[in-house]
Amino acid sequence: MPKAFESYVLGGKRLAHRIVMAPMTRSRAHGPGQSPTDLMATYYAQRASGGLIITEGTQPSVAGQGNPDTPGIHSAEQVAGWRKVTDAVHAAGGVIFVQLMHAGRLGHPSVNGLRPVGPSAVAAKGRLYTHEGPKDFVTPVELTEEGVAGTVADFVAAARNAVDAGFDGVEIQGANGYLVHQFLAPNSNRRTDRWGGSAQARTRFAAELAGAVADAIGPDRVGLRISPANALNDIAEDDPADVELTYTALLDSLAALGLAYLHQSEAPGVRDLTARLRKRWPGTYILNPFTGAEPTGPDELVLADDGTADLISYGARYLANPDLPARLRAGGPFNTQDRATTYGGDHRGYTDYPALA
Repeated sequence: MPKAFESYVLGGKRLAHRIVMAPMTRSRAHGPGQSPTDLMATYYAQRASGGLIITEGTQPSVAGQGNPDTPGIHSAEQVAGWRKVTDAVHAAGGVIFVQLMHAGRLGHPSVNGLRPVGPSAVAAKGRLYTHEGPKDFVTPVELTEEGVAGTVADFVAAARNAVDAGFDGVEIQGANGYLVHQFLAPNSNRRTDRWGGSAQARTRFAAELAGAVADAIGPDRVGLRISPANALNDIAEDDPADVELTYTALLDSLAALGLAYLHQSEAPGVRDLTARLRKRWPGTYILNPFTGAEPTGPDELVLADDGTADLISYGARYLANPDLPARLRAGGPFNTQDRATTYGGDHRGYTDYPALA
């Protein structure tokens, strides 16, 4: 039996296997004040067959919102909505972490009425989908010292809300071009104070944020997601030496915290770097492997056998296959994702994907 189907203890919680549902934005937080709905509870419970679920990116504050109709966890009604989700997942035997994601410069005033913030006043190239149509990203407001401290405080408050909502833990989104990643990358972080400049200084925000959240709710309830050299959302980490220096420094800063896990969203062509980071990290390593045009599938189960990672996370396959672990064990068949219903909408392409008979 592949190691991926063996149980694993994560943060004191026993997982039935080592297959993880990766965070995926679905833009269906249609409840009051962008709170989760009963439909969202059904969606996550369908995918809770004994493993770890990491939710879609969830903003820790109004200012942290990027895309429309994404959920928050900064109000009482949002906490109550998430409690329905966690209760449903736990009843189905799953373990669930909420991903705390601040969009940083990847926002727009038309979404939340606020100008986005970032480490530096550097606009991202590209456009954001809004209810008014696609809009060019705007130049963000550079965070002041007070703004940095306030943002960390927002994450801490959101993490405490997550515990109140019944989550088993939180994942800090430090990948894919969002705020934490913007601090790590030299093209979006042009600061010359203690939050930028050198590779070591660019890691300070991520490390201090993780430490503050760990202090608030316990390190065994905190994970961090990274994506070294991932160019998504106009991130430029194209100097291999700088990437190695940056992420080595980050892991060394985090190592003593005793976090529940590190979760890498793998960019193309960095498997050697993945191996070095995995070897350097003293705790649980989750990998969302790069597989090109094909979604992660049965072939990637071997990455748990050969020690590339402790757990393997799946995105698109989990979206379309609520019983993915059973399908992986059987070698398929797999439902095909309906891309037209990925973002927004109702139950179609959300809770109506069939399970195996």
